[in-house]
Amino acid sequence: MSLPAPPRAGRGDPPQRVPERRLVILARWPAPGRCKRRLAVELGDRRAARVQARLTDHALAASRGACGAAAAELVLATSGIGVAAARRWGLSLGADQVVPQGPGSLGLRLRRQVVQARRQGVQHLLLIGSDLPELAAADLLEAFRALALGSPLVLGPALDGGYWLIGLGWSGPAGGRAVKPPGAPRLFAGAAGPIPWGSGAVLRQTLAAADREAMAATLLAVRSDLDRPADLGRWR
Repeated sequence: MSLPAPPRAGRGDPPQRVPERRLVILARWPAPGRCKRRLAVELGDRRAARVQARLTDHALAASRGACGAAAAELVLATSGIGVAAARRWGLSLGADQVVPQGPGSLGLRLRRQVVQARRQGVQHLLLIGSDLPELAAADLLEAFRALALGSPLVLGPALDGGYWLIGLGWSGPAGGRAVKPPGAPRLFAGAAGPIPWGSGAVLRQTLAAADREAMAATLLAVRSDLDRPADLGRWR
């Protein structure tokens, strides 16, 4: 699947770096006792960590395929592991860059990746987790295509009421005028306070925030993540 390139600067514009596409995977180091704690209640710490490791490997494999087809940078944003070890881990999985997620809620960690991407000149950004047994490269290419066609926001709805992907675009269709939605970081905060991450209201509140920012959302197919023992049946 070919994608139109993000627009270059016009003839009268000052020189600038060629816009980029980036895919960020947020992943926790799969160490026993440090990940998948809801799964560990039933499976035990070691088996839960093995599940996390397999899911992360799958997410990286699908993402490598999509990034290769879309000419995108693949970034692994890590937690629960030191900087040097994280770099070795991420590079062994095929990531182009490894960065820390940093502290705070999921909303703060997502926002941090968005702000960093904008500072570095990224034009099309996708953010996903590492708990997606149904993830395919085609899903990610569909999201990149929506951004390339001018959608400022792409969301992948999850069965539990959250979302498995969020994509942001800061450029219009190829050859079009650049668009910079200033409220993009505010997608990670609700009208009356922080979005209740992990609840069934995440997608609804995110769409409400997008509406306040006049950002029309493109919705992808519904997918399920794997957080609880009951989710294992679908994966198996």
